[in-house]
Amino acid sequence: MSFHDVRFPTAISRNAQGGPERRTDVVVLGSGYEERNSRWADSRRSYNAGYGVKSLDDLHQIIAFFEERRGRLHAFRWRDPMDWKSCAPNGSPSALDQTIGTGDGATAAFQLTKTYGSAFAPWTREIKKPVADTVKIAVAGLDLVAATDFAVDPSTGVVTFLEGHIPAAGQSISAGFEFDVPVRFDTDKLEISLSGFTSGAIPNIPIVEVRL
Repeated sequence: MSFHDVRFPTAISRNAQGGPERRTDVVVLGSGYEERNSRWADSRRSYNAGYGVKSLDDLHQIIAFFEERRGRLHAFRWRDPMDWKSCAPNGSPSALDQTIGTGDGATAAFQLTKTYGSAFAPWTREIKKPVADTVKIAVAGLDLVAATDFAVDPSTGVVTFLEGHIPAAGQSISAGFEFDVPVRFDTDKLEISLSGFTSGAIPNIPIVEVRL
């Protein structure tokens, strides 16, 4: 699947509307009880970038970005204004934010993840598009040095420990980072009315997360 490693204009996505979606089947029985089944193991995010458009220059920027992506053809990076760090939005990422694995003395590669919830029913999300140079790693609570102790692939979110620095058995591996969501346009046609825009109408610019 084609992916352009470029981010949608952050100044526009900051004011977009959207969030995670789940797909659940609910069957109401004759007795009034319910049978519920989750069709997706992972949530999928969708947004409307139109809410972030505040000027004609914003529209011009989106049209150029849309054309370069060829509509729905090429995916790209998206900064979710509500969820783009390993910590809370107003915090600063720390190497102790998220536990991403436990060493066994042999495994060198670990996927960046973010866990939502606590002990009751936590959900772990794989982070495939971290922001380069923001990833911090700790092993057994001790911060490591990027490029000396480990390397990160910003296109996959995989952390690889370099020779001589592979975590020993039982050592906890944690990470802090900023990240983007891989998305695409959910339309091949932008319908924008200049008269409507100047009257306060919000253009519909749907964006949907893609699974990589």
